Amino acid sequence: MADPQKIHPVHDVEAPNQPSAPLVPRNMSKSDAGDPERALQQQQQQQQAPQGTIPVKHSKPPKKRRSCCCRFFCWLISILLILIVAIAITVGILYLVFRPKIPKYSVDELRVTQFDLADNDSLSVTFNLTITARNPNKKIGIYYRGGSHITAWYMDTKLCEGSLPKFYQGHRNITKLSIPLTGQTQNATGMQSTLQQQLQETGNVPLNLKVKQPVRIKLGKLKLFRINFRVRCRIVVDNLNANNSIRIQSSSCKFRFRL
Repeated sequence: MADPQKIHPVHDVEAPNQPSAPLVPRNMSKSDAGDPERALQQQQQQQQAPQGTIPVKHSKPPKKRRSCCCRFFCWLISILLILIVAIAITVGILYLVFRPKIPKYSVDELRVTQFDLADNDSLSVTFNLTITARNPNKKIGIYYRGGSHITAWYMDTKLCEGSLPKFYQGHRNITKLSIPLTGQTQNATGMQSTLQQQLQETGNVPLNLKVKQPVRIKLGKLKLFRINFRVRCRIVVDNLNANNSIRIQSSSCKFRFRL
């Protein structure tokens, strides 16, 4: 029995050379092979994607430089703070060493030598005050300088004025001062009537004394800068008749100082 005839495929020489490409791309999973549209979209995205991404380096923002004005104010504030701390420490040390106490003042006597209402409606007044100044400090002296001013008032009317003498008050010293005050008030008829009415109703007359006294403080052997003592005294007397015995019913003084 003869062998069956075998048929072999013949290569077509005239057919153009076509590269053999796989039906499914290599990087495509088998599940995508069943969907040709999805496979085509993924292939197009891979072709459009860039081959590599270059990292972008962000430049650092430039550092802000402090202006000369800012530096100047920083230095100025620092210096002021140092000075304030140094002054506070110095004041604290001085306080602990010298233990300063406030001076005390009192009005001991008032004599009226003139209190006359003239025909031209002017009032002439002359007082003589006796004031006691006390320095209770152990290590502090007080120089009473020139330029002081003391005035006597009845309500809002200035009756007379004068000044304190210059002197030095040592440690724990008590000094009595006799101070003359003179003055003249115009248009005093209304004030005189008010004064007489108050004497009849209350039996007393309130007066205010205002003192401004420049002084220099002595701490040990050190003299400080000049400051102003301000004293306000309120006294109540039984009358203001000239050449009569004037009795002081009450007296109180307040003290403060100003640089």
